Amino acid sequence: MHEHYTLKEAPTKKEREALSAYDELVQTLLCSRGITTAHDADVFLNPDYDRDMHDPFLLHDMDTAVARLTRAIDTGEHIGIYTDFDADGIPAGALLHDALTKIGHTRFINYIPHRDAEGYGFHAAAVDALAAAGVTLIVTADVGISDIETVRHANERGIDVIITDHHTPPETLPDAVAVVNPQRIDDHYPNLGLSGSGVAFKLVQALFAHAREHEKPWIRDVPEGWEKWLLDLVALATVADMVPLTGENRTLVHFGLLVLRKSRRVGVGALCRVLRVSHAHLTEDDIGFSIAPRINAASRMDSPEKAFALLTTTDDAQATTLARELQKLNDKRKGAVASVVRELNARFATDGSDDADAPLLVAGNPSWNPALLGLAANSLVDTHGKTVCLWGREANGTIKGSCRSAGDVHIIELFGEASAKLAHYGGHEYAGGFSVAHDAVHTLPQVLCDAHERVHTPARERTCAVDAPLPRAPLSRTHATLAQCAPFGMGNPKPVFVCLDTPVQAVRTFGRDSAHTELLLTHDGSAVRAIAFFTTPASFTREPKEGMQVTVLCTLAHSHFAGSERFELHIIDVV
Repeated sequence: MHEHYTLKEAPTKKEREALSAYDELVQTLLCSRGITTAHDADVFLNPDYDRDMHDPFLLHDMDTAVARLTRAIDTGEHIGIYTDFDADGIPAGALLHDALTKIGHTRFINYIPHRDAEGYGFHAAAVDALAAAGVTLIVTADVGISDIETVRHANERGIDVIITDHHTPPETLPDAVAVVNPQRIDDHYPNLGLSGSGVAFKLVQALFAHAREHEKPWIRDVPEGWEKWLLDLVALATVADMVPLTGENRTLVHFGLLVLRKSRRVGVGALCRVLRVSHAHLTEDDIGFSIAPRINAASRMDSPEKAFALLTTTDDAQATTLARELQKLNDKRKGAVASVVRELNARFATDGSDDADAPLLVAGNPSWNPALLGLAANSLVDTHGKTVCLWGREANGTIKGSCRSAGDVHIIELFGEASAKLAHYGGHEYAGGFSVAHDAVHTLPQVLCDAHERVHTPARERTCAVDAPLPRAPLSRTHATLAQCAPFGMGNPKPVFVCLDTPVQAVRTFGRDSAHTELLLTHDGSAVRAIAFFTTPASFTREPKEGMQVTVLCTLAHSHFAGSERFELHIIDVV
């Protein structure tokens, strides 16, 4: 939990004058996001599709990619669409599937590698399988930028490859027909933060524009702007992949949510019914906490094909069956993660154990599924306040693991220091993955502890930056004001409020195993529900008790769960 909070600086008189068209709370939120002029405020608060979308042909190699894809469509080639198995790659595959189906090109096949049996990346064995099916052009989405050998293998087999990806490219790019990636160092596309599905959408935008300009017969019956119906998939992926929700991405998600709420995608409707969330009021929170985890559960616990089928099916009965299956897989996933976390909490909590004194926590078990260990590590970091590294074994025998930082070490620096004992590694500051040889796994705890000793810094004291005191007004009115600044996410965080000296009317726990906390607070003369998921009252910085006056750090939510509608506070901490 956060020991302290800081109140962000209030807007200056000059800034308030520049933003005088908006009420005080909106002015405060705009300024805390670095938006201080009337023009920038208008762009931020009123996304405009035509104004805010960049020309897809600004992406390096886009013209070459479109020319090759057009040729394949014109001549009826068999196209392979190869995508990653997560909640960015699967929607990207569905998006390209829908675009080709719409223009009447039926000779294509979607290929998604199995997380456990094949692993992440673009694989030579998959190229062989696609070649055997008669594929002559492979288009990747959300994957492929580092797979130089696989592209070479495809070329040797006479298959052309168009790579579309958004991950950081290596110094040498694969020798593909086209490599479309805003992260290329020779690329000048204005939005570096596109998701994999975002790049795939840009390919479709460019393809359709090119086809209209050249009066291709296969675009004749596609209504102008039809591709906007694909923005539901882009919104899903952009939120799920935690890329910045600023600039063009903000516009993609803003309009994508509008499409999602009236989506003709029967699988989305079926999933909403199973989850008991309102389809007509879907938010970025529903994507992040409800929909994306079930898309990801398919590949973590079974086959990614189930999530892909859910997003592309037009059959109501199949959609309902798939939605229920994904829900079951997600429950199974939660149970499996909880089992690992329980086992390790018991082990790490034993006083006098080696783990209790270790600078970071390292554990593994050949029976653990590596796909679940990042989720387990996150939970353990929160509980123990230490960096956590966990490993398990994949179906093909590879020992793979995940690390999550408690803020005391940069994960890639940690891996770099231990690289002599690691087979592969990757990631970023707070999270990463690694693989290790079987004979090196026994010394891994010591190797990582020694590496941690050399590169760690004292963990920064976590402070919570608060946007403003919660206004003395009905929560519904405050929420309507906030809605102007949505969608929230990376780069545009949900506003954090402080409720000072708030009386606590009641404290209770709820849910399975009483895992969640609910407080009844007095705000603006009314009783207000405030909840914290997977948190006990004792784990706040200050334990709230009935009759106390407390200071609560929180966000504001509009819940539509199970047909009931209410405004509530989501607690970050009680201090």
